[in-house]
Amino acid sequence: MNKQVSADWHHPASLPIMPTTLPSRLIDEQPQEEGEVDVMLADPEIAEPPMYAVVMYNDDYTPMEFVVYVLQSEFRHNIDDAVEIMLNIHHQGRGIAGIYPKDIAETKAKKVNQTARKEGYPLLSQIEPHQS
Repeated sequence: MNKQVSADWHHPASLPIMPTTLPSRLIDEQPQEEGEVDVMLADPEIAEPPMYAVVMYNDDYTPMEFVVYVLQSEFRHNIDDAVEIMLNIHHQGRGIAGIYPKDIAETKAKKVNQTARKEGYPLLSQIEPHQS
């Protein structure tokens, strides 16, 4: 006779606990039947996502103080690092503000450009693949 179990789906604790089946033998043991194949499951290898650099470009109109502000507010650099990056942008024509997975890098570059336009500055940031 089959016993029916009613469960209240609003209260998971009232759900019956179903037994799980464990392997009956180790993978290293010989197959029990002709043609049986062992499959060893391993943890999946998780590849690191490709990284992208958010590159900021120098221009003749954006104040250095604004660049430092953006580096601190959007990229969480401390004042010393922000000034160093800003000077690199100023002297080299460009500098890396941060390195992130593509979607985060795109979001940060877009936010920098929007903030600069809102304040009336032509500061430009773009992303490019970063080889580590």
